[in-house]
Amino acid sequence: MNEILQEPLVLLFVILFIGSWLGHTKIKGLSLGSAGILLVAMTFGHFGYQVSSIVQNFGLSLFIVAVGLQAGPRFFRMIRSNGIVFGIIAVIIVLVAAITTIIVSKVFHLSPALSIGIMTGALTSTPGLAAALQATNDPLASVGYGIAYPFGVLAVVLFVQLLPRILKVDLEKDLQRTNNPVRNDRSPEVMTIEVTNPSINKRTLKELKFQKINSVVISRVIRGNRNIIALNDTVILNGDRLVTVGVRSELEAFCNHVGVKVTTALENVDHIKVRRVIVDSEDTIGKTLRELNLRRDYGVTVTRIERSGLEYSQNSRMRLERGDVLSIVSSEDRLNDVEKLFTRKTLTVTNVHIFSLSIILLVGILVGMIPIHLPGLGIITLGVAGGPLFVALIIGHFGKLGPIQARYYQPSNQVIRDIGLALFLAGAGTTAGQGIVEVIQTEGLSLLVGGALITILPMVVGFLLARKLFRLSIVHSLGALCGGMTSTPGLGSVNQLIDSEDPAIAYAAAYPFALILVAITSQLLIFFL
Repeated sequence: MNEILQEPLVLLFVILFIGSWLGHTKIKGLSLGSAGILLVAMTFGHFGYQVSSIVQNFGLSLFIVAVGLQAGPRFFRMIRSNGIVFGIIAVIIVLVAAITTIIVSKVFHLSPALSIGIMTGALTSTPGLAAALQATNDPLASVGYGIAYPFGVLAVVLFVQLLPRILKVDLEKDLQRTNNPVRNDRSPEVMTIEVTNPSINKRTLKELKFQKINSVVISRVIRGNRNIIALNDTVILNGDRLVTVGVRSELEAFCNHVGVKVTTALENVDHIKVRRVIVDSEDTIGKTLRELNLRRDYGVTVTRIERSGLEYSQNSRMRLERGDVLSIVSSEDRLNDVEKLFTRKTLTVTNVHIFSLSIILLVGILVGMIPIHLPGLGIITLGVAGGPLFVALIIGHFGKLGPIQARYYQPSNQVIRDIGLALFLAGAGTTAGQGIVEVIQTEGLSLLVGGALITILPMVVGFLLARKLFRLSIVHSLGALCGGMTSTPGLGSVNQLIDSEDPAIAYAAAYPFALILVAITSQLLIFFL
């Protein structure tokens, strides 16, 4: 058997097989997940087996790029919206974890690599572990991660399940009566405006150039008992009632310019319909509404866009993502035509663009090699973890830069992420396993206590911050907490408490901030320990 395991590929796939089986094994509904591979790899490493560092770095690069491409659009979008509240909570959680790590390291006299590894395990952040290994170049970071990770997962799951029971709160009522940053003042509304401005009379919408002034969209024109689809060549007359969609402040400014607000029944009369269409076609993903020319080519008007549970006014410069839901106004036959445009034409299992993926990896690794001088801290590099993450975030935000395509089907991105993570953990685990027994024998109790403190303190502070300072509902507070702790199992537990998208939205808003900050903090902590 020993001779067989000396073959690198045999060793790699044995670790992946046993680790995946262990990770999927559930006890009381809980499982180790990807940490199963890490624990099995550490066991093999203890007995002298080693997965090549090239395999480890290759897996790390794939994993971190997949994470960056997925988080990019959400990260930059949330910075510009009220979702920044969730980002602030995530930042505070990570900062408290970093401060606690420094204290734990000093009190228990732990090495920098071991301390940072414990922090990444306590926050269940594999990208953080990757950054820690790059910064410390010490396999003890993996030891700390492997020891702290199980408690990090379990503590968050138990916290979100038990807290509502202890507080004896009706989550539905609490959600309705507390601050809800998801439903913010930038959500679009509908207003009907009667035209009284004589300068608008007998001019077309194209001539008036309303949409170049603000984000208000005219979906239809009511003239007498007729409903008219608002197209570029539609002529506006005094007395027309314009059904408009936009944010309240811009609607009111538009109303002051055009005429007066009136009350009108908005039922779908005549031939005009409103249809919600899901973006799923490769031909439309990554493009803006301006590039698609829907009004000119199809005779339809997009009034609003829903993405990740958040509703936005129509924005001609907003690039579409898979899963976006568009509210479109037009006649039924035109809606049928435009719906075909957004529907996936053929069943595609994967659409990984190897050319683009290779460029992103290459540029990311080169960026990671650039030395960065930090006053008082010395010179650092982003490394194989930070460089690709930074580049992937930017390209993921734009979706497409020249020939580089970054909007893969979600299953494709998940495949890249899962394979990369498995390869990385197999390599990191065998390296860490070489000294794990000695470390546990020497620092066993200190590791457990330190990991528990780094998990519990940020969790409690984050929840109190969300409730007391931002006055969020318990649902939003727990969702943001799971995002700040990068705990997907925790989010699953919150979703079981209430039938609502709000926990997932809070998680999605907080997660990218925590993901990026843990990776950065893992590299910077080396200067403070």
